[in-house]
Amino acid sequence: MNEHDVIRELSEELVGLQRPIRVLDAVAWTDEVARGFFDHGATRQPAVDAEYYRTKRPLGFDPDELRGGFRRLESGIAKRLGEAPVATLLTGRVREYIRVIDMLEARGTPVFSAIAGELYGSPSDPLHAGGPTLASLGELMTEALASIDAGTWDPPEEQSHNAPDAVEILSQRLTPTFGDNTVRVILDDGIVADAAAGAGYIKLREDAMFSDRDLRVLEVHEGWVHVATSLNGQRQEICTFLSKGTPSTTVTQEGLAVFTEVTTLSSTPERLRKVTRRMTAIGMAQDGATFLDVYRWFGEQGMDRSAAWASSVRVFRGSTPDGGPFTKDLVYSRGFIEVYDVIRLAVRRGLLERLPLLFVGKMTVSELGILAHLAEEGIVSAPAHLPPHFADISALAAWMAYSNLLNRIDLGVMEEKLDAALT
Repeated sequence: MNEHDVIRELSEELVGLQRPIRVLDAVAWTDEVARGFFDHGATRQPAVDAEYYRTKRPLGFDPDELRGGFRRLESGIAKRLGEAPVATLLTGRVREYIRVIDMLEARGTPVFSAIAGELYGSPSDPLHAGGPTLASLGELMTEALASIDAGTWDPPEEQSHNAPDAVEILSQRLTPTFGDNTVRVILDDGIVADAAAGAGYIKLREDAMFSDRDLRVLEVHEGWVHVATSLNGQRQEICTFLSKGTPSTTVTQEGLAVFTEVTTLSSTPERLRKVTRRMTAIGMAQDGATFLDVYRWFGEQGMDRSAAWASSVRVFRGSTPDGGPFTKDLVYSRGFIEVYDVIRLAVRRGLLERLPLLFVGKMTVSELGILAHLAEEGIVSAPAHLPPHFADISALAAWMAYSNLLNRIDLGVMEEKLDAALT
């Protein structure tokens, strides 16, 4: 058996082992919990504890047995691939999946939140040595958005498209990027969010309403990024593990999605506020705020009870109303900065050819160098599906070159020079 066959065999074993792990399903809160909360006038903490997860959200696998399978795979990787670069990618994923099992087994206890902080990041984590923390990043973003008030330049868009119409519109918009029938847009009555992406499909909640802007965001965020990387990962003939994500690849996935929203001028200040509010709420929960505290805070931000409930659940799912946060929603801003900076560095160092590899599958920015070498060796296939602004990499490079330039200019000094333009 040659090296390619060995890598493929180990990859397939990893894909098979991770199959029963469904993080978001395992941490979800049922409609029954919501009804109980509102039946008591939203004055009592939701009825969620460790017993709730055991009885209402069973894992569907034996944690000890699955951990044992991953550990045997880790030994097999070391024995059969030694210190080959691809072994680093495989082993990192194996160890991460083991930690995910630990986290899910600890649902409803403070240990769950602690492990989530390891996997997805914690509000106290610095972006780099000596740099701002994720919590302070949220504060900086809040400050930046504070001066951008909604006005005539940014009128609220009417959500005039029902879900069946949105399915047709979104399907048509995705065809130029993916081709006919490559991506299915379907209705679903079982998802909490308005939309969700999978391997080759986007689900829309059948009772949701959408604006034109909503559909544009779904096109570039869910379609151009999440669906594209899933399809590209499925096309890998050797490194099939690139078709499946881990918490660390989620950071890059969501970072790419936010970067794509911003650079295609699809996002809005209000959408960025939503991300920032979630970061703030996670920080509040990390500092001891309960579900009720966070729910009331979201209400003070102008959310109705349904939106405040959904946003608060995102912070505490998998945990308990006073057990600390599930920190997954920190990945949007953390991932954006990592993706933005790795693209800036690639432009600065003349390594533009590496940037499309961000779409080869579910990967992290830290793996870009290894993936580039594996692509040169024919072990990793180039992505077949790229969003337009990455397919035309020269245009993106020009944009990022100016970004590099502007980051070296002191805005405070320029403010004095340009003051007359803004007074």
